[in-house]
Amino acid sequence: MTKKNKVKNSAQIVKGKVKSTTGRATGNGQLEVEGEADQMKGNLKQAGEKVKDAFKK
Repeated sequence: MTKKNKVKNSAQIVKGKVKSTTGRATGNGQLEVEGEADQMKGNLKQAGEKVKDAFKK
């Protein structure tokens, strides 16, 4: 996995956690759901990068 992609995906996961926590704290359900979706996207991208790395070796 390239470092650039890893950092980008990790940033998306963190952004999702912040959104989700903020949504929960403010009672904004839509923001909470968006945050959870961002986290899932970041995790899926990380998994995809790991699969790519496995086939490169």
